[in-house]
Amino acid sequence: MMPQPVDKEPFENNFTRREFLAGAIKSGLLLTLTGQMLLSKKALAGAYTGQSLSLVLIQPHKISGEVLRKSFEEQTGAKLNVTIVPYDVIEAQATLDIQSGANQFDVVEYWYASIGSLVENNVLQDVTDLIAKDEATIKTSDYIRSIYDPYTLYKSKRWGLPYDGDTHVLFYNTTLLERHNVKPPTTWDEYLIAAKTITEAEKQNGVYGAIVMGAAIPVIIGSTFANRLAGFGGEFLKPDGTPNLESDAAFKAAKALLDVAPYALPTPVETAFEQAVPSFLDGKGAFIECWTDLGVYAQDAQKSKIIDQWDVAQLPVEKKEDKPRASLNAGFGLGISTATKKKELAWEFVKWATGYKTALELITTANSGIDPTRLTTLNAQEYKRFAPKVQRAANAALNGAVAWPTIPESPKMMRSLSEKLNRMLADHQSPELAVRQINSDWVQILQG
Repeated sequence: MMPQPVDKEPFENNFTRREFLAGAIKSGLLLTLTGQMLLSKKALAGAYTGQSLSLVLIQPHKISGEVLRKSFEEQTGAKLNVTIVPYDVIEAQATLDIQSGANQFDVVEYWYASIGSLVENNVLQDVTDLIAKDEATIKTSDYIRSIYDPYTLYKSKRWGLPYDGDTHVLFYNTTLLERHNVKPPTTWDEYLIAAKTITEAEKQNGVYGAIVMGAAIPVIIGSTFANRLAGFGGEFLKPDGTPNLESDAAFKAAKALLDVAPYALPTPVETAFEQAVPSFLDGKGAFIECWTDLGVYAQDAQKSKIIDQWDVAQLPVEKKEDKPRASLNAGFGLGISTATKKKELAWEFVKWATGYKTALELITTANSGIDPTRLTTLNAQEYKRFAPKVQRAANAALNGAVAWPTIPESPKMMRSLSEKLNRMLADHQSPELAVRQINSDWVQILQG
């Protein structure tokens, strides 16, 4: 995402959080407030003042890191050092930190699909008992059901808490659709027809029917494929854990991706988030499948030329009578590094940063890159006022969303998928051949 300097005060009053906390203590509101902020009495009493904690985040979450850094120091007196890395190397960076002996990080942001790999590589600490101990304040039942287990569970243990609840919805440019008498599509066939109609009419103006993120990065083209796989009723794995990509749904998903490529912003194989989002905000595309916080960017006068000229819908399905079904694309949690010597402080941070009050602040901070993980924040009036269209879409999209594999082999499997789908687009290969090759790769990867 496109980070901007943070100048928003999390409390819209002319006093600091410490002053607010002091007033709350005097007025007897401390218990309620700590329940919201998930900080212990020890932390609120300043026991960690002067200590420091190191956190690694992905680049799209840079602004959220600034908010966390400022807020955590104000509330606890502890300094938070934030390291920002590209989103496609976060797993490698966290693993290298342990294996090299650098031991730089105390808290690690992790892509949920890599949780099995990180555990097996001894990167994340087991926090099952810590969650149970603090259940009264964490309130795990408040996490969106389709998110909590995929983001935290591996081998019947918990390894972190959800931080960013990523899924895609379909954004569209209302001006372009109205100009060409096109309605928001409900099926992938309608989507293809709409994209073709607008491209053929607008291509000479540098405007296209679709913006397709097809760069060979798992969270990019993997998400684009997963949207279609979910829409056609498919799954990545069978119930027994074996690959499920030689299915009719997988074939249809790959074909739907290849079919729309000629009507997409050139060129899909080189289009990642960094190219796709500015193009949509510049009015260069009618449709884009993207994370829900794009709706915040679309109303930002400094970034968007389509303010009040966009809307959002559920992702298409195969048949009109099918229920919309999203995929958990990307998605991140916060866990404690096995290298830390500050486990107590690290846990204070993790539960605070993923708690209701901090989560609500982040999803209502412009360009934070953070989407809801909790039912209470998803349905909060503050979020509804901040991003009403996005809130409605996220509420529907996150219900029963399809999770990506989280086994140790998952990162390698998703790299194979992204590379071969990208090659399919680049070389106009047979969709059936592409998914059969991916399925074969996955079988070999799982067999070691």
